[in-house]
Amino acid sequence: MSVFILLLVVVIVIFAVKDIRISLISRPAFKFFKKVLPPLSQTEREAMEAGDVWWDGELFSGNPDWQVLHSYPKPELSEKERAFLDNEVETLLAMLDDYQIVQKDKDLPKEVWDYLKVKGFFALIIPEQFGGRQFSAIANSTIVAKIATKSLTAAVTVMVPNSLGPGELLLHYGTKEQQERWLPTLATGEDVPCFALTGPEAGSDAGSIPDSGVVCKREFNGEEIIGLRLNWSKRYITLAPVATVLGLAFKMYDPDSLLGKDKELGITCALIPTDHPGVETGERHFPLNMAFMNGTTYGKDVFIPLDWIIGGQQGAGRGWRMLVECLSAGRGISLPALSSATGHLCSRMTSAYAMVRQQFGLSIGQFEGVQEALARIGGLTYSLEACRLMTAGAIDLKLSPSVVTAIAKYHMTEMGRTVMNDAMDIHSGKGIQVGPNNYLAHGYMGIPVSITVEGANILTRNLMIFGQGATRCHPFVLKEMEAAAMEDDDLALKEFDSLLLQHIIFAGTNAGMAFIHGLTRSVFAKSPVCGATTNYYKQLGRMSRGLAFCTDVAMLILGGELKRKEMISARLGDVLSHLYLASTVLKRFEDEGRQQADLAFVQYSVERSLFEIGQAFDGFFKNFSNPVVNFLLKRIVFPLGNHYHRPSDDIAQTMCEHMTQPGVFRNRLTHLCYVDENAGTGVMENAFIAMHDTANAFKRLKKWQREGTLNRNADIETAINNAIEKQLITSEEGQRLHQANELRKQAIAVDNYKQGEL
Repeated sequence: MSVFILLLVVVIVIFAVKDIRISLISRPAFKFFKKVLPPLSQTEREAMEAGDVWWDGELFSGNPDWQVLHSYPKPELSEKERAFLDNEVETLLAMLDDYQIVQKDKDLPKEVWDYLKVKGFFALIIPEQFGGRQFSAIANSTIVAKIATKSLTAAVTVMVPNSLGPGELLLHYGTKEQQERWLPTLATGEDVPCFALTGPEAGSDAGSIPDSGVVCKREFNGEEIIGLRLNWSKRYITLAPVATVLGLAFKMYDPDSLLGKDKELGITCALIPTDHPGVETGERHFPLNMAFMNGTTYGKDVFIPLDWIIGGQQGAGRGWRMLVECLSAGRGISLPALSSATGHLCSRMTSAYAMVRQQFGLSIGQFEGVQEALARIGGLTYSLEACRLMTAGAIDLKLSPSVVTAIAKYHMTEMGRTVMNDAMDIHSGKGIQVGPNNYLAHGYMGIPVSITVEGANILTRNLMIFGQGATRCHPFVLKEMEAAAMEDDDLALKEFDSLLLQHIIFAGTNAGMAFIHGLTRSVFAKSPVCGATTNYYKQLGRMSRGLAFCTDVAMLILGGELKRKEMISARLGDVLSHLYLASTVLKRFEDEGRQQADLAFVQYSVERSLFEIGQAFDGFFKNFSNPVVNFLLKRIVFPLGNHYHRPSDDIAQTMCEHMTQPGVFRNRLTHLCYVDENAGTGVMENAFIAMHDTANAFKRLKKWQREGTLNRNADIETAINNAIEKQLITSEEGQRLHQANELRKQAIAVDNYKQGEL
């Protein structure tokens, strides 16, 4: 006991006496930290510093304040925004024939282009003072999602001018003169914008773009000025084939020091009319049979004045920061909107098809294999909508949460892919026959487009989510990195010492609490609510502790190597991601008044995320390089083992019951799905309602056939007629059954073509 007390006193003295602590702990740690500090390129550093830390910071803290989550305002549409959805958007949707657009014209009709321009669909984010709609992020997202349930081509055409592009950049960084010149014509559609970043040699690694702008003197409008000589070759640029104004990213050089001493100024963005001499609109791409405009743009020795740089000469070299901060629009609004649209469409139509389609005398929705997939569709749709709402809501708080939007982009597009695959499996042959009545085919073709843009998903998961999250969201690491980079070593050591002491306490607290919560199954953990979701808050808080502690250990042991250990770091990123996704689900449940019918969907979503968190931790532990540390980490985070499982079959079956019943819940789950009375969605919905209304009567028919009262081998039409003849049902009942059966046959039919028609 005396030895233990002596050791305790020694430890207290070492940490309590500043000079001793600095000499024995902080100085060696400072040297080690500088040694293992991962080298950051300029583009990496700017990406790391750009954007805002939001709820992701709470999740990385190890002790998230759930009251903060609940205090975020519920995203809601204004009266003006809702009126636009109810009128202009509905009118647009009625104008769209997606089969004609994609399979025949390969373009939107001229009247649709004109309508989009006149009604301000390209000006959703532009302020009213410039003639725009000045809508919120949630309105922007909702409009795009609603359109996407009818036509992905139209949705992409609308979303691009309202996400990363000239409009977004001008609003945040443009000079007053640039805003007054371009925003009014962008608002009216007189000018159509595109933004060119990606090229043949540089995609996600924007720092490698070879496109250049060299400062030089040339004649422009009759006088010699200092400007830029541009050379570029870009591809995959949406709206490039029809754009009248080109946003361009390039590397800026000043070899003759005409602007100052710096010869390499960095990535810069400029705005150029496409009819400017030397600008060439190149060939069009055809992305997976989608008809939205996408193509190439080139320029050789194109001279522009410096005031065409976004932000003017002051914007020189600031392009990468501009792009990273504005990527939130694409990652946090547009792509989540497309993914959520996939969920709404697939949930509504697949639940209907599961009721309408029959095999072995039963609706296929009664088979447990179909129920498993249908429940996954419904659960992921609930999660998709929750994440869409909360992420867009962050942007409406005037934040640019780069980590959160990266999580939303990666996981929502992947969930959308899963939902679509399940929908295709349930629809089977109907899903693969392309035609005017196939409401899944074009969405299925377009899924990989979302996967690849705004940073390919592999990059987003393996580098961005944890790479940025571990430093931006951690309460101390970025500050320690900044201290290590200070030129004054004495001042740096003093700052580092203060941070290190806090960091040690932080890590020790997280380790201890993670272990205690693991032993007690989080019984004593805090929760902001009572009831069915109480334990979910406790388990998520416990996993937040585990993430914070494991992150500290991984960075301590692996240092700069962690950046290259993508499989390891990505798993920690998965933990952070599913903490966020589960948070959005719980937030939605609270915001919408804890609807009892939603509970099974909440349970499914959160339990799925907890299971994925457990799997990510298991992969992290098994593959961590140090077996001793591996053992200790696992015993601290899961001292009694990993007990997180996939959602139960009972939950899945409850969800399917809700999804296959017409009514308030199904309408809320799929409220963004546009049902076109003149197309396949309307046919399927009408058949679903009719079959549901006559379900009991059809059951009686089947019963009479089994009992021999009616011919057991008769088809449905004959059985109905026989039942009328035998006065088992009235003629009016028989007529309703015939009508329902006719709608059912129309719904399960597929498109056919005459010989030579294709």
